[in-house]
Amino acid sequence: MSRLGPVLTLAAGAVLAAGLGVASITATPVANRTPAASDTGASGEPTAGKTDDTTDTGAETPAPEKSTEPATPSPSRPAKGPVKADYAGRVDRNGGLIAISVRGDKAIGYFCDGRTEAWFKGDAAEGKIGLEGFGGAAAGAGLGGGKATGWLKVGGKRWTFTAPTVRKPSGLYRATAQVRGAKIRAGWIVLKRPQGGFTQVGAAFEGDEQIDVPQLDGDRPTDPVTAGDTTLYPKDVDGFIEEMR
Repeated sequence: MSRLGPVLTLAAGAVLAAGLGVASITATPVANRTPAASDTGASGEPTAGKTDDTTDTGAETPAPEKSTEPATPSPSRPAKGPVKADYAGRVDRNGGLIAISVRGDKAIGYFCDGRTEAWFKGDAAEGKIGLEGFGGAAAGAGLGGGKATGWLKVGGKRWTFTAPTVRKPSGLYRATAQVRGAKIRAGWIVLKRPQGGFTQVGAAFEGDEQIDVPQLDGDRPTDPVTAGDTTLYPKDVDGFIEEMR
């Protein structure tokens, strides 16, 4: 994972079931980190008075009365969330990073703080997302104003976060490989810093064993990297999101 420092493993060896069919959470030591309204009275208006006598009586025709009923407002529509959006930012009072990607009515997320990592998947509707992960991990957020604002629960602890929308190369990345019967998987969050450069945190595993996570090139995060003697080819979220649905 990142360079935030090693601590005890909370749940070792958790992997995504059936090729990321289930989101996961794993806590491990860390290797590397860079940081119209309608008028209801209209139809009820009285018409000008008339008689069958065609003789002009000289009487003034009264003006129609206007309805005093208030206009009926149009029903409000629920807010719609973005069709495609990526968010990333720091978790309050934790220092870790969270990345969330929305594609249509589906959403995925990843959290890593240098001690714990968690993968999530869930739904996006009416400007809100709900995410679930392995071992009771969960997250939720409202989407609007160019950011995702919500909460995160992992390993019995709960935090809040605000994650602005981001553009590549910032965002979520993942790589997998099969080596000698063991599956290597790695995940990263890349976040561009306002002052320049990138903050990066992630984790890597070979089977159930944690291994050093290779560093991504911040400007070109999909360039190949090496984990041990294995070459990994990181994908951005559009390259693997279907695996998590």
